[in-house]
Amino acid sequence: MKQIVILGSTASGKSDVAMALGAERAEHGDIEIVAVDAMQVYRGMDIGTAKPSLADQAAVPHRCIDLVGPHELFTVAEFQREARAALAGIAQREHIAVLVAGTGMYLTAVIDNFTLPGEWPAIRAELEAVTDISELYARLIEIDPAAAAKIEPANQRRLVRALEVCLGSGKLFSSFGPGATAFPEIPAVQIGLRWPRDLLAQRVEQRVHAMIERGLVNEVRSLLESSEGLSRTARQALGYRELIAALEGTCSIDQAVAEIIVRTRQFAVRQERWFRRDPRIQWVDITADPVAEVLPIVRQHLA
Repeated sequence: MKQIVILGSTASGKSDVAMALGAERAEHGDIEIVAVDAMQVYRGMDIGTAKPSLADQAAVPHRCIDLVGPHELFTVAEFQREARAALAGIAQREHIAVLVAGTGMYLTAVIDNFTLPGEWPAIRAELEAVTDISELYARLIEIDPAAAAKIEPANQRRLVRALEVCLGSGKLFSSFGPGATAFPEIPAVQIGLRWPRDLLAQRVEQRVHAMIERGLVNEVRSLLESSEGLSRTARQALGYRELIAALEGTCSIDQAVAEIIVRTRQFAVRQERWFRRDPRIQWVDITADPVAEVLPIVRQHLA
């Protein structure tokens, strides 16, 4: 089975390229898209995660979206199982798998052969009860400074996970996974979309405003008012976290939107830093149109 990975920062145009490929090969009907995204797995979180529209999903089969409710926790290990099962199905149908990847850890879990750490729910519950995130960060610096260096101090979810593994396994969280220099040979071709920093920043801002116009505030409000609520993981999603704060009265909607733009730009930089460690990626420096500039390269790999 052929596997093509189209990766890059948020707002880089990955999905547009994948959909264009699907449209181009519509007569063959052999393209299936696997969304490698930590937040598109949640049902109802559609606008803020830039989830493919129902029309896009009808035009080209999509896998690994809408896997769980927004009130549920969902781990990297669970995603690994779901994605590998999806890829096995695509292979059985003798179709082409196009992985659209923005979440680096999730992509690594799927395409690279490594075992994820276990889970220790009791330890996790104790850590989640700590209200001072800075305390979690300080503990991780003391236990595993290498892991702490790769985690944002305000990212409670990842801090809890790193500490859970350290305390539960007795091993450093940073010791798991392939590491920064281990990039084994894989069957997938990885094509990365890379924009000049200033142009990507503009695209991020435009996308955030477009999401607001499409009704992101009402989407977040509906999720908050649902009987089941939002899980800790879902509440941390970009765009949702900031608007939750606004709807709960901590700040104004305008302030929340400005914060979303800033944090999304910062996130885009972190995404690129993660991906650029991987020497297996074929980078395409985009100047204006990701579809026109990337699709010919994808075609070459499918020839």
